[in-house]
Amino acid sequence: MIDDRLRAHRLFLTDVLRKHTDFSATDQNRNIPAPPVQKACDPQARRVRLANRAQWSAGIAGVDLAEAIARRKSRRGFSADPLSLEEFSFLLWATQGVRGVPGRGTVLRHVPSAGARHSFETYLFVRRVAHVPPGLYRFLPLDNELAHVRDVPDMEKALVKAALGQRFVGSGAVTFVWACVPYRMEWRYGLTAHRVILMDAGHVCQNLYLACEAVGAGTCAVGAYDQQEMDRLIGLDGEEEFTIYIAPVGKKSRED
Repeated sequence: MIDDRLRAHRLFLTDVLRKHTDFSATDQNRNIPAPPVQKACDPQARRVRLANRAQWSAGIAGVDLAEAIARRKSRRGFSADPLSLEEFSFLLWATQGVRGVPGRGTVLRHVPSAGARHSFETYLFVRRVAHVPPGLYRFLPLDNELAHVRDVPDMEKALVKAALGQRFVGSGAVTFVWACVPYRMEWRYGLTAHRVILMDAGHVCQNLYLACEAVGAGTCAVGAYDQQEMDRLIGLDGEEEFTIYIAPVGKKSRED
């Protein structure tokens, strides 16, 4: 039996809100400046320069797209091998890398986003990446750098706790956590922003799945976690920015 609560929540999957949204009242149409496409970074934060495309392309074997799609699956077992800096840089390029900045408040990336609003920040719990000390980092796509956020004692244990006991979330070489800054999308779309934010999350994570196949790695998208605990672990306020999707990444296990 489908009760009234389920029917009510199904409306979120439809586009009916568009009929009831006054787009002339959005902040964009009120001539309020667009929010930044990348959060400001602590000037004292330690940074790690990532490999650019010219540097990583030579070390990453080409993979036929059809083959990558055919092999794509969720992988929860990882080997103890580290990712190289080039491989790690490639995964970030594929998921949130910048290919153009056509104007203030607008950025083009390697994934689609409604209105090119790109409402995500990428946080990375690094455990086994060459030349990157373990810790929590944030990807700075406009700079192609990582910014160190803080060290995380007992990182694996902390991630497993925040992921409701899912042990594989803490066992990868790096765990991607995408956080949403909803106002970036609300600025243009008002009440209709939230549905397309979730669509965008799917675009990003599918690129990660396919990019992993190119470097002999695997991932598994995770949508079940303790919201407050994961936000606390990263240092998010839970209102203007909050966790929306998680994906641990590691080299494929020998049995895979």
